Order: sequence, then structure tokens, then C-alpha cells
Amino acid sequence: MLVLSRHRDEAIMIGDDVEITIVDIRGDKVRVGINAPSKIPVHRREIYEAIRQENEQASGFTGNPIGSIHPDDRPASAAYQLKVGGTPVGDKVQ
Repeated sequence: MLVLSRHRDEAIMIGDDVEITIVDIRGDKVRVGINAPSKIPVHRREIYEAIRQENEQASGFTGNPIGSIHPDDRPASAAYQLKVGGTPVGDKVQ
């Protein structure tokens, strides 16, 4: 971890696009201003962790989002032909 000392109104650059400025210092609190392109998300750590945890929970879905399709659920009159690259392969299934 890089540790830097800054006074009020002094800045730190991260790459060419992100600028962090010390806006105010009051007691044990430091206010910072962050200029970054809109494509770079900027969050307080607790908000970032909440977003990350919510995304993990959402991606942990193990079921089939379109439901289970059982062969008995197909219409009785339909015939199915497997095709690979538009070419029929194998036998038709009734």
C-alpha cells in the first residue's frame, strides 16, 4: 500500500484519469473529492462490498431460468429434426 501525506486542496493522481483531492480536514475526518471518468465506478468501500455481495448472490442461481422442458410437454403433432449448421442430422423424432 502506498501511503501519502497531503494537505487541504492538494491532489493525488491515479493514472491519467483519476484525481483525488483533499477537500477538508476536521478532526479525524478527511473529506476527499474524486474526479474520474463515468466509466470508472467510484463507491465508498461499504457500498462496494454490498454491491459485490448482492451480485454474488444473484449469480448463485442454480435452477433453470426457463424451467424444465420435459419431452411429454412437447405438442403431440410436432416433429423435430436435429440440424447442425443447417444440415439435418439423424432421424426425425415424432
